[in-house]
Amino acid sequence: MLVLGIDPGIAITGFGLVQVSQAGDLSAISFGVIDSTAVRTTSSRLVYLYDHLLELISQYQPTQSAVERLFFQRNIKTVMQVGEARGVIQLCLEQAHIPFAEYTPNEVKQAVTAYGNADKKQVQEMVRILLQLESAPTPDDAADALAIALCHINMLNFKRSLPAEDA
Repeated sequence: MLVLGIDPGIAITGFGLVQVSQAGDLSAISFGVIDSTAVRTTSSRLVYLYDHLLELISQYQPTQSAVERLFFQRNIKTVMQVGEARGVIQLCLEQAHIPFAEYTPNEVKQAVTAYGNADKKQVQEMVRILLQLESAPTPDDAADALAIALCHINMLNFKRSLPAEDA
């Protein structure tokens, strides 16, 4: 199973691809960011995100995906723009027929570090340990995307462990 984790943003969207072997071993296949900071308008950034995410999906062909859910922020403009980016991301995933789940930042932190209020450094270090990376993944958006993928893998494993009527 190959899981694509996505940390949505209007200027920078993090992505992380985590492979789960039949034995349950985890490995980071690729991670990075889709950076549209050089693109001027919001609508152009959304097209840029769409094109680059489709390219990524075509190249790696993930079988599952997870996206960070929006949480309340004071800056309504930022919330609206990230919401637009999330819509583009969901469109890409839906068009590619890739199932996706959504997780809040606290759910991701809880799944990766066992502490829902972990800071970025703690999340990065646990991602490094779980994926046996030489160093903590950077930038933050890519590390967050890998954490989102790991959260989804944990949730899928949890659901598989439940009795059939509870799943």
